[in-house]
Amino acid sequence: MMETELAEIAAYKKEISKLKSQLEQCKLLSDKIIEPFIIVNQERDILYGNQSACLLLNTPKEKLQTMKITHFLKVVPSHILQLQEEKIETDGIVEDEWLIQLLDGGLKHIEFTGYTYNALGHTIFKLKDITLERSLEREKMMSMQMFLDVFNQAIDSIVIYDRSGIIIDSNTPFCQSLKLDKSEVVGRNITDFISESSLGVWDACFNQVQAEGSSSGVMEIKSHAAELKVDFSSTANIFNGFYMCILKDITEKSLIEQKLMDSERIFSELFEQTMDAIVFWDQNGTIFRVNDSACRIFESSRENLIGCLITEYVAQKDERFYNMIDTFNRYGAVREELFYKMPNGQLKLLELTAKMHSSEGYNITIFRNVSERWRIEMELRKSEKKFRKIFEGSLDGMIIWNLKGFADINETGCNILGFNKEKLLSMNVNKLLESVPENAVLLHEHIDQVLKKGSFTSVIPVKFEEGSTKYIEFSTRKNLYSGLHLTIFRDITKSLEMQEQLKKSDTLNVVGELAAGIAHEIRNPMTALKGFIQLLQGSVKEDFSNYFNVITSELQRIETIITEFLVLAKPQAVKYFRQNINSIMKETLELLAAQALMLNIQFEVKYQEADLMIYCEGNQLKQVFINIIKNALEVMPDGGIVRVETSREGDRHIKITIADQGIGISEEKIRKLGEPFYTTKERGTGLGLMVSYKIVEEHRGWVEVESEEGKGTAFHLFLPMDRSQKEPR
Repeated sequence: MMETELAEIAAYKKEISKLKSQLEQCKLLSDKIIEPFIIVNQERDILYGNQSACLLLNTPKEKLQTMKITHFLKVVPSHILQLQEEKIETDGIVEDEWLIQLLDGGLKHIEFTGYTYNALGHTIFKLKDITLERSLEREKMMSMQMFLDVFNQAIDSIVIYDRSGIIIDSNTPFCQSLKLDKSEVVGRNITDFISESSLGVWDACFNQVQAEGSSSGVMEIKSHAAELKVDFSSTANIFNGFYMCILKDITEKSLIEQKLMDSERIFSELFEQTMDAIVFWDQNGTIFRVNDSACRIFESSRENLIGCLITEYVAQKDERFYNMIDTFNRYGAVREELFYKMPNGQLKLLELTAKMHSSEGYNITIFRNVSERWRIEMELRKSEKKFRKIFEGSLDGMIIWNLKGFADINETGCNILGFNKEKLLSMNVNKLLESVPENAVLLHEHIDQVLKKGSFTSVIPVKFEEGSTKYIEFSTRKNLYSGLHLTIFRDITKSLEMQEQLKKSDTLNVVGELAAGIAHEIRNPMTALKGFIQLLQGSVKEDFSNYFNVITSELQRIETIITEFLVLAKPQAVKYFRQNINSIMKETLELLAAQALMLNIQFEVKYQEADLMIYCEGNQLKQVFINIIKNALEVMPDGGIVRVETSREGDRHIKITIADQGIGISEEKIRKLGEPFYTTKERGTGLGLMVSYKIVEEHRGWVEVESEEGKGTAFHLFLPMDRSQKEPR
């Protein structure tokens, strides 16, 4: 038994030795194989790698067989490795590429085929170094991408076409100039978009392109809106045997500077002849390619520009500059304006558009010189400062607006309108008009006239939320700038009141002179008429009492008018005494009590104080009270209450209020009260209130009227307690 077991062990050892020998031979054979391969277990340990694999991975075999495959795949995302392993498990094979990182930090692009090796789950990866191929492809792609970037980012129109004129491709500016979609442009002949008058120019230029390789000129192209004049440059065989045409719209510029535009050739090639500076720079910021425009803008030769940093010419690296760099690094693109200092010391403002292409190893920046625009803007700012000083310092209100809202208003305007500036600027025009609906109609009419005529001036009574009214003169000019209108306005309420008072004063002077001239002449014959009427009444036997009563009544009415005329005559010497206003009012009410009783009218009297003493001429004030109370009685034919109040108004004035329950007076009629011969009564003369107003003014007081149609009218008389006090208004 023992001998049998020993014999089996010996046989096993012999077999193992044989297998080891065969394994060594296999290893020697695998090392001779030129194609690199490695064997990896399920834990991603490298079990074996042939000599070619060690050379490929730049790692000695002894070290390689102690490493994991993931040591070389640090730049490969883990989920990609997971997908590749799953594919080997399901399909038994996978073909893909890795970007591996060597132990010395170098990178290689590897193409591999992985397949299951044995039942233990080992995997063989056949490797192929394709780094050089991918590098060549990347350079080719980068060159292509650089061309496409310039093609797509160019401000000018670009068209690629074949020998027969069929458009192969066009950029966005070309389609926009024609107002067509790209699908409507590509595939059509370029001559479809050229004006008939310019076809000869195009044919001649195309022949020149075929003969000499390039050509340029000026022609007109057709768009939906109108014909556009363009400066064009064509080049042959720029890409796969096609032709390229660069077009720049010079329609507007041609109208302004026709002679200059005729002498210029804007484009000959996309990169070298464009008016904008195009600069390519690497990830370190080093410039490696520029066009002629860049040399012109930066006042430097191509040799001086290439190799320097893209930021070298920046005049001031301030917070704005670093914010721009941060935006570029964060979003991969930026648009900004910066000042650049040229080698000759000249300062230029350049508009730049930069785009990052880190995967292709380059970035592109397009520059445009906007120094002239900056100079014009600076002059405009100076002009705006002058306007602002005038705007803010004006004694008139000024407001800049359009139908969408308000752009600005000066302090005087805020004071006139009674609005906080921030509140007003947050409103639109309709919202402002709706705040007090009574103003809307007249203000809308003013706006309509401005929009129709271009400028308009009107005076509008503007009501305010607290109830006051101001007469404001608005003078508006349409479209002062940028679609905004300017309105200059001023409060002319006091001016109108002064004019009205002056007018009333002139009328009173005329009436006074009239009264002084004719009152006595009328009164003398009137006295005779009254005497003879009395004698006639006694001698006539028939009963004509009704006629005599009418004649006597009318003669008394004429005498009353004459008396009022005399009050309006030149001021007479009036003596003022200290009297109790309440006593004067009581005497007046006693005189009118009988008339009030007949009309079923009651007096509601309220004296705030028992004694309100003022310096006055009692009979004249009594006449004022009689005129106003009689008017109140006459507008209440169906009876009612007349409210009479006296009170102290501050420390220096007293206030007398007489309010009725009549039909009320409109605001327009209130303004005319006190004017000579203005009356609302059928048989009135208009002299009563005029006399009353004059007496109150001579007492250095004033009258205010409140009325609401359908509810009644209240007269408020304000009189100074001391004759030295003047009217506060």
